[in-house]
Amino acid sequence: MAQNFTYTQCGDYYIPDIKLAYTSTQTLGKYGRMRRAFLEQNKPMLFNDMILTENLFPHLWEVQQTCEKRMELLMADLLAKNPAPDKATQQLAWVAHMNSLKAQAEECILYEIVYCL
Repeated sequence: MAQNFTYTQCGDYYIPDIKLAYTSTQTLGKYGRMRRAFLEQNKPMLFNDMILTENLFPHLWEVQQTCEKRMELLMADLLAKNPAPDKATQQLAWVAHMNSLKAQAEECILYEIVYCL
């Protein structure tokens, strides 16, 4: 497959005029950034391939959305199995309980989605 490129001359060099096919201003959240760091550190060939084929950011946004949805489901499930203390009378116990459930859910998400391949 032959591609016709246009070039810009900079001094003695010709630099191809390459433009990204997909651009978006959507920002990455926590899980998308964690997935990016994981791929960059542990799967550099895949990371570079995804950059060159412009699949990296759509993949990271998908991971971000999947993690957020999974977090909501896991929190609801864990809260149903382990009811929290009364928030009005035991505020610190409620906060500690909810933080514990969030940590459990996040550990599952990181293992299942962010750090897998």
